[in-house]
Amino acid sequence: MGDTVVRGQAAAERVRSAVAAVRDPEIRVLTIEELGILRDVSAEDDGRVVVTITPTFLGCPAMDVIRADVAAAARDAGCAEVEIVTVLSPPWTTDWLSDAARAKLAAAGIAPPVRRDDPGGRTLPLLMPALRAPRCPRCGSAATAEIARAGSTACKALWRCDACRQPFDHVKDH
Repeated sequence: MGDTVVRGQAAAERVRSAVAAVRDPEIRVLTIEELGILRDVSAEDDGRVVVTITPTFLGCPAMDVIRADVAAAARDAGCAEVEIVTVLSPPWTTDWLSDAARAKLAAAGIAPPVRRDDPGGRTLPLLMPALRAPRCPRCGSAATAEIARAGSTACKALWRCDACRQPFDHVKDH
């Protein structure tokens, strides 16, 4: 293991820390790491750092902004050359959201997606049987209804709570 690799590993750790702090441009309360978009940061023998990301869905309009923000964060961390690689397999899933990320979403008034293994989720009688109704992030009621599949951003749907009558965004299940 030569000096280049050691310097590269230290650079990768520094860049990873900086890149992990990049906020998602559409869900500003979460970083790309908390969302699970940031997959890997590695150092190459030639001194280049490779950042691997996965979009939340194909055609995500925020990916150009995320790539630019990642490149800027890497440069600010002292990385002279960064390559950003987008991988689609395995595809991003809401299961990659941590409990802390789900709590941040709820605190911001955005209903986090229900975990697939959550027995308390209510399955909706729709064409997509895996989709389950979220609880209201304001009052916690399970009596919610989808108003529009297209919400404030492409990765969110608009819902309404039947109990408190408040509308809210819900991160779409993937």
